[in-house]
Amino acid sequence: MTELRRERFALSTGVELDVTIGGPEGAPAIIFLHGFPESARTWRFQLDDLARDFRVVAPDQRGYARSSKPEGVENYTPDKPVADLFALADALGIDKFTLVGHDWGGAIAWGAALGNPARIERLVILNAPHPFVFQKSLFDDMTQREGSQYIRAFRTPGMENFLAADLGAFFDRIFGPSGIGSTAAPEERAAYIDEWSQPGAILSMLNWYRAAQIIVPAMDETPARPAYLAAPFPVVQMPTLVIWGMADKALTPAQLDGLDALVADLKIVKIPDAGHFVTWEQPQAVIEAIRSFLR
Repeated sequence: MTELRRERFALSTGVELDVTIGGPEGAPAIIFLHGFPESARTWRFQLDDLARDFRVVAPDQRGYARSSKPEGVENYTPDKPVADLFALADALGIDKFTLVGHDWGGAIAWGAALGNPARIERLVILNAPHPFVFQKSLFDDMTQREGSQYIRAFRTPGMENFLAADLGAFFDRIFGPSGIGSTAAPEERAAYIDEWSQPGAILSMLNWYRAAQIIVPAMDETPARPAYLAAPFPVVQMPTLVIWGMADKALTPAQLDGLDALVADLKIVKIPDAGHFVTWEQPQAVIEAIRSFLR
């Protein structure tokens, strides 16, 4: 097992993040961003393996686990975690790096790559839709719209109280009683419930959805389309690997359609026997895909 350590960083953005770090300090750096409702532990298999050859960095993002949980929805707009990412890299003395993101972490990674491409050498996305493709699909693909109705539910006032009332049931709903939730070691279940039990954690995690500008129409709704869907969209320029668990019920494989027009140097790896939480459903397949890409 590779030795990994946990450190807490007070960032220039005003938050403190708990961060898992490992690998040789002089090695090429990889920063990993987790999604909802997880933490750096979603990368536990990948960090342990990749730390043999790379400097690995995986924060618990703002609002999660024991990292800072600033009050107010406005503190969870996507620009805030993007700023945290670069502030953390600065604190570690990392100029350029490979950026890896899953779910919400992937959304932040897409944004960071589009907004500050000079610092991101390579991009790895796991089951996280490109912002243009995702918004377009929510208008044009009724299967994806149906799969994303949970976002509307998460934006409902008071949802944090409903979820916090039974965190065990929340674990089963998210990870699936017949899927990875049923096969997870008891200590994994306990670890997640402990993270969600931290004061303000559920509210802060839901605030990521409430702060986002993404429009999720109801199934019987036809709102006005955002103007940017009819305009040219910036192209991601750095080499990009997209890993997709093809059994994802929340984010369908339709999110891969049209990516080649939005990413100049794209490689897609499809993992057929994995769902949304591909990082620990098929950890070795993810490791092999990332290693092959970085070679």
